[in-house]
Amino acid sequence: MRALVFYEHGGLDKLQIADVPQPEPGPGEALIEVRASALNHLDIWVRRGWPGLKLSMPHILGADGAGIVVALGEGVTGIEMGTRCAIDPGVNRYADHYTRRGLDSVSPGYYILGEHAPGFHAEYALVPVANLLPLPDEVGFISAAAASLVFLTAWRMLIHQGRIRAGETVLILGAGAGVNTAAIQIARFAGCTVYATTSSQAKMQNARDLGAEVVLNYHDDPQWSKTVYKLTGKRGVDVVVDNIGEATWGDSLRAVARGGRILTVGNTSGPIAPTDIRFIFGKQISVIGSTMGSHQDFRDVMSLVFNGTFQAVIDRVMPLEQGVEAIEILERGEQFGKIVLKP
Repeated sequence: MRALVFYEHGGLDKLQIADVPQPEPGPGEALIEVRASALNHLDIWVRRGWPGLKLSMPHILGADGAGIVVALGEGVTGIEMGTRCAIDPGVNRYADHYTRRGLDSVSPGYYILGEHAPGFHAEYALVPVANLLPLPDEVGFISAAAASLVFLTAWRMLIHQGRIRAGETVLILGAGAGVNTAAIQIARFAGCTVYATTSSQAKMQNARDLGAEVVLNYHDDPQWSKTVYKLTGKRGVDVVVDNIGEATWGDSLRAVARGGRILTVGNTSGPIAPTDIRFIFGKQISVIGSTMGSHQDFRDVMSLVFNGTFQAVIDRVMPLEQGVEAIEILERGEQFGKIVLKP
């Protein structure tokens, strides 16, 4: 089968479309014919690698996928051949005191398809049956693939970890990122006033269309944290969503209100950010991390995607054979929303 893979960690030149063996489902698994897969920054980080990441090579990227069940492992019940499915990309290796409390992604046994195991940028993929969610007839594969990881991540980050409340102000940095297009919609759904930053006039309008009420261009206004401070009556915002990291962390500490929260699920500009600790204790700021979510979180938020409350934001759809070019576009930050691949 054809797949987007790398044989060793490194730069974009390590990626290629290659022929690899088609997998066979084992107990508790289904073989999915992938109809759509979506890119995430995770694809970039996994390809580059980090200390302690050990993968079987070649590694197939892709944490987001949707498709059709075409084979079942021994003893599998509860799902039929031919079922159209969205897929929760988070897998638990075992049950522990975290999973029993519904904190699946906190467990050390948690991993993500496409990160520690082969992913969906391929013609076929293996998936634990517990991760399959049948698609309503009216929901397409492209929308399902584009929504899965980002809505799951944003839902847990804002609703469970951030505990956002109606009437609060939420600042989302980098409105064009997939998780942040979901975060804008979820924050508005929760009754919050949404501020956002982005990099162009077109992206500013896209953010407004999603529900952001105040949108700043950080190229035109590099002092955006001061602007946010002034716009909020020198109070700051209740919540900052900062998945950028090194480049924005100091400004996030300044933009958040006293007693406010900074939420993070990533670090696209780098993981090492200097922190003036005086902001933390002086303003009594809570810094809250989040990663992915539980199977129930996935079902809860995807039900709101399926009924049209939330919309997957899709920048473009490209053939799998152009997967390297798609990753390059993602690295340059040219997209607003998700880039989707079709085998």
